[in-house]
Amino acid sequence: MATETQGAASTCIDAGGSAIGMPQLCFDWFPNQIFWLVITLVVIFFVLSRIALPRIAAVLAERQGTITNDLAAAEDLKRKAEEAEKAYDKALADARAQAQAIAQEARDEIKAELADATKKADAEIAAKAAESEKAISEIRASAMENVEAVAKETAAAVVAALGGKADDKAIDAAVADQLKG
Repeated sequence: MATETQGAASTCIDAGGSAIGMPQLCFDWFPNQIFWLVITLVVIFFVLSRIALPRIAAVLAERQGTITNDLAAAEDLKRKAEEAEKAYDKALADARAQAQAIAQEARDEIKAELADATKKADAEIAAKAAESEKAISEIRASAMENVEAVAKETAAAVVAALGGKADDKAIDAAVADQLKG
């Protein structure tokens, strides 16, 4: 019987004990191959489900947490950057307004100083003009006196040159009469 069992199981093995064709395709060995295939798949499933998949899930969860944290940090930084930009714009606007106020204040101050300087210059010019008018009137008065003296001397010289004797009273009267018009 042992020979018959071997003979029945040996349809895929030749007389020398070598496999005929591919052993995987021998229908006599299919139940044995299926058994070991199922055992191997169950072992692989348990190894993957108990060791590899939890590690992969942990790595994926860690990555998702990192991404979420990075996105939250990016949103926070974006909000801070927008606040900083608003503060910068406000500070810039305040600085411009302050600069304009300072410039206007300086313009007003310069205008006031210019007005004061103009008033002082006008007062000085008016004082100098009054002094000049006074000096001119004094010069005119002295000139008229000098003209009268020169006219008297000239008249006396002309009368003497013509060979006459000049009377001071007559010369004074003639010069005074001519100066009046």
